[in-house]
Amino acid sequence: MITCFIRYEIDPFKKDRFEEYSRNWGEAIPRNGADLIGYFAPHEGSATTAYGVYNIESLAAYEAYRARLAADPLGRENYELARRERFILKEDRIFLKNVSLPHAKLVLP
Repeated sequence: MITCFIRYEIDPFKKDRFEEYSRNWGEAIPRNGADLIGYFAPHEGSATTAYGVYNIESLAAYEAYRARLAADPLGRENYELARRERFILKEDRIFLKNVSLPHAKLVLP
């Protein structure tokens, strides 16, 4: 299992458009085979940094997933939304492996 971290630089005056984009991926990504952890928009600190995070089995599975996502009606619509509205200024993608598993149970004070 690998985790894809997408770092976005967004237009701070179009954060609401990024949030719409994120909600759309909340439907389309799981439907097309990736385990979505979530999309995260600025709250405090930087007004321009956002993230999308999901798990996928392998890079080969990622390639097949991306093809399904591009063919998905909501996926196509979402790509068009981003192109048309230009709220994403920059996008970087990295794949990481979680090497700290298994984790201990959370202990509350």
